[in-house]
Amino acid sequence: MSTTHASPLAPDWLTVPENFSDLERPNTPRLFPRSARRDPSGQLVLGGVSVETLARTYGTPIYVIDEDELRTRARAFKEAYDAAFSDLCGGADVYYAGKVLLTSDVVRWVTEEGLRIDTASGGEMGLALAAGADPAHIGLHGNNKSDAELRRAIDAGVGRIIADSLEEIERINQIAGSRGATAPVMLRLTPGVHASTHEFIATAHEDQKFGLSMTPRPGAELSAAAQAVAQALEAENVELIGLHCHIGSQIFESAGFEEAARRLLGFIAWVKETHGVELGELDLGGGYGIAYTEADSPREPHEIATGIAAVIREETERLGITCPRISIEPGRSIAGPAGVTLYSVGTIKDVTVETEAGESAARRYVSVDGGMSDNARPVLYDADYSAILASRTSHAPGVLSRVVGKHCESGDIVVRDVYLPNDVMRGDILAVPATGAYCFVLSSNYNMLTRPGIVAVKDGKHRLIVRGETVDDLYARDLGLQDLGLQG
Repeated sequence: MSTTHASPLAPDWLTVPENFSDLERPNTPRLFPRSARRDPSGQLVLGGVSVETLARTYGTPIYVIDEDELRTRARAFKEAYDAAFSDLCGGADVYYAGKVLLTSDVVRWVTEEGLRIDTASGGEMGLALAAGADPAHIGLHGNNKSDAELRRAIDAGVGRIIADSLEEIERINQIAGSRGATAPVMLRLTPGVHASTHEFIATAHEDQKFGLSMTPRPGAELSAAAQAVAQALEAENVELIGLHCHIGSQIFESAGFEEAARRLLGFIAWVKETHGVELGELDLGGGYGIAYTEADSPREPHEIATGIAAVIREETERLGITCPRISIEPGRSIAGPAGVTLYSVGTIKDVTVETEAGESAARRYVSVDGGMSDNARPVLYDADYSAILASRTSHAPGVLSRVVGKHCESGDIVVRDVYLPNDVMRGDILAVPATGAYCFVLSSNYNMLTRPGIVAVKDGKHRLIVRGETVDDLYARDLGLQDLGLQG
């Protein structure tokens, strides 16, 4: 077998694969679902279904979701947090963050595994309700909820509305009063905990749009968080049930979650001392990281749960307060590793790049039939992904490659750096793992590309759970085409 040599253009974390057929390598994290394997012909098989079957049946690009993987990961969070908090507060509630991927099937899968549903808009809430989720087990988030969304939540009887501003508390009170109801409200606070993640997905620092600050402004006696507590307790049609925070996304260390817990428990103690009320719930949000590349090192749910539980036990005893019911909101860490996107290879180009040392090195550009319209994360967050040749094996030497899309943008990058076999050719299928979260929900029709469908695989069977768009779907919204009699 020919040897692949490391490229001077490759990032430090990217290692040279010894065998391009391997789906897992020693001392590297798992990237594909547990069901992934190569069949005797060398094809990648997901949930018992070959990529050739999936590509032939549904075309490419296509999102593939391994149902068992998603269910297993949902169950792992529920079991880990129940075990960690069983003797503190009788267990914990796990809310699946629907913003990462929400379909009627996903709602059914996670609720059957004992999870609740966290929604971030009226559309997500409506889908969860339509798919049969218990309204009492649904939460509604959002920094700018409309009156219509609040009315829908109150009328449906959702279990928690997470208020994000002083103004919103008043609107909730008015809308609930007009309907003869009492709205269960949690306050989203910004605890000022720095999360080691991308600037755009760190959400607990002061200078951003979410939450109520726990730090008083210059000259102010009370913080916005303290004002919100007083306002909510005085509101006739609001039941203040607890506090909420979210420190960011794609976080690998538990220290940030533990520090947020300390600060919010201290605030709960302050509320008890000041108002004589002991808040009964504390939601520590989500943000647990997953492996997109070999450089990532995700933690298992039980590791994080155990660490947080120890801090909460210590702090509640020190502060002399009852342990509130704990809840969390994982999303990416449940759906992300369950998803794989399949692409077909098109144009291939080799370019010469000057290195920092002033030498020349080759990079291969491998174009596929999707791109930033089906995975916006690389262009939004500089997110890194991995890719493999999925339709066959190869013993050719590797070449440093950049997998790119077909859009009219130089930043249209699917995988920035990956070693692929030198003989990858037009028509081959590439598989990009860890695409179950944020890819479908952030997809677009840029350059009039149609958004891919989602296929679920399980036990050798496959079925379409969200159909892909057609060109007619795109044209149907253009009323000018209808006026001209050109649509349809």
